[in-house]
Amino acid sequence: QVQLVESGGGLVQAGGSLRLSCAASGRASSNYHMGWFRQAPGKEREFVATMNWSGAVINYANSVKGRFTISRDNAKNTVYLQMNSLKPEDTAVYYCAASRFGSNYNYWGQGTQVTVSS
Repeated sequence: QVQLVESGGGLVQAGGSLRLSCAASGRASSNYHMGWFRQAPGKEREFVATMNWSGAVINYANSVKGRFTISRDNAKNTVYLQMNSLKPEDTAVYYCAASRFGSNYNYWGQGTQVTVSS
């Protein structure tokens, strides 16, 4: 079992930045693939960024590429999402998730709200 707790959301103006954190706990959580997903009001949850356990394989959604950066500190069992040049369309609840093998993300945090005002 892996437990995930997100933090760092908030209200920011367009063009601003936020950094989300996801603290992981549980057995061998540093060996898991980690990802960030988001869900905007009235829309389905969508992929934002993922990273494998070592940090060597990273994927981004086209909508955030060049603006968002995923990183992890395995010593602290924490994953980050640095979000720059934020746009109103980035407004959503952001979720951290973990996957043992990178296919199905089975463990989810409670989510943190990010609101970008125009």
